[in-house]
Amino acid sequence: MWQASWLGEYPNERGSNMFVIDRYTCTLEEATTYDTYADASAASRMRNYIEALNEGTVLVGVSCDEASNNLVRAEATLSELGADVSDVEFRGAWAFMAIKGDPSKTVRDKELTEASAMERQPIITAYLPRT
Repeated sequence: MWQASWLGEYPNERGSNMFVIDRYTCTLEEATTYDTYADASAASRMRNYIEALNEGTVLVGVSCDEASNNLVRAEATLSELGADVSDVEFRGAWAFMAIKGDPSKTVRDKELTEASAMERQPIITAYLPRT
């Protein structure tokens, strides 16, 4: 489980947060944050990071606060994972779990607007096949 907040008790990891998960132990292997709100080059770095991952890597992505402002350079790469978030507006929210190379296994949830994200945050529940 991961928690962050905009104006709450948890740190604000603003932007797009990526987590590589070990598919056999369901433990965190690596965590990275890309401030796709304020940093115009963050989406390019995130795209390059995702593209460099090995096929079969389990990747969890979660937005925090505002992630859409400078996300355009990573949207095609996210869509290839099965995690299209190009329709999420300012301060909308999203979460996904993907297996790189198999977009049919992607689990995604999103709230398109700030108003809907304030009412309900995206939640995903996923099963990791061991193969």
